Amino acid sequence: MSSAPPRLFDRSLHRKRLDRAAAGFSQADFLHRRAAEDAVERLEPIMRDFPVAVDLSARRGAFREALAQSDARNRIGEVIEVDASPAMLAGRRGPRLVADEEALPFAPGSLDLAVSTLGLHWTNDVVGALIQIRRALRPDGLFIGAFLGGSTLFELRRSLIDAETEILGGAGSRVSPFADPADAAGLLQRAGFALPVADVDRVSVRYSHPLKLLADLRQMGETNALSERHPRALTRALLARAFELYVERFAEPDGRVPATFEILTLTGWAPHESQQQPLKPGSAKMRLADALGVKENPLPRDED
Repeated sequence: MSSAPPRLFDRSLHRKRLDRAAAGFSQADFLHRRAAEDAVERLEPIMRDFPVAVDLSARRGAFREALAQSDARNRIGEVIEVDASPAMLAGRRGPRLVADEEALPFAPGSLDLAVSTLGLHWTNDVVGALIQIRRALRPDGLFIGAFLGGSTLFELRRSLIDAETEILGGAGSRVSPFADPADAAGLLQRAGFALPVADVDRVSVRYSHPLKLLADLRQMGETNALSERHPRALTRALLARAFELYVERFAEPDGRVPATFEILTLTGWAPHESQQQPLKPGSAKMRLADALGVKENPLPRDED
């Protein structure tokens, strides 16, 4: 009997923070728009129709807006916008559904396309969520998903840890953990997707002060929602010292400070017999040396 995945995130708290951020989300939605536009760009060269699509973590509709500006819109039928936050979906047109990415309500084989933009890194079981998505797709259905990777906010994380160590003599988690890019394609394979591809887009955003970064994170609904949050609240003294370290270590010549965001984009297909399959070992009909037109030299054998 398999054990349940660890409960890293407080999903209820995360939803409340998304609700709070909804009204002004457009003021800090640059990462979400970037991920949505990238998803649409990946759809453009795929010459096939997707009658039923779902936009998970839809927020304020960046994917639908990007799609409307692309020729790919002619190949996408109905787009169902899904978000865990009802406030994010409020006032939007078209099919909408409030649902948690950890408990998707779609019937098996009911979707042709599933897109997720910057929401899966808040799930307690990423592979489990991907399995649900794969099951909801029809055979040969497509999934495109973007989430934040391990280098995200490394400047802020390092500054907070060092400030806390200096003042309190120890440090705890105040920034959510993110996935390692090296593991990204493996997540799709573990979830049963075929032809997995993973790409990394590293974005550096410059701010006049680290406080402006924190304001953006709140407006994105991306502030800490760890289940086991740090027992000590961030004091003004601790935050001030963290900002000092941030500026000392990372400020650029003009005084502005960078914040790194790493976006991992995964692309995978629900398995289908028509897809290209790897050859079985020993099934090649021509030796590699013959195919390349070169002479084959055997490797020297170690002697006992």
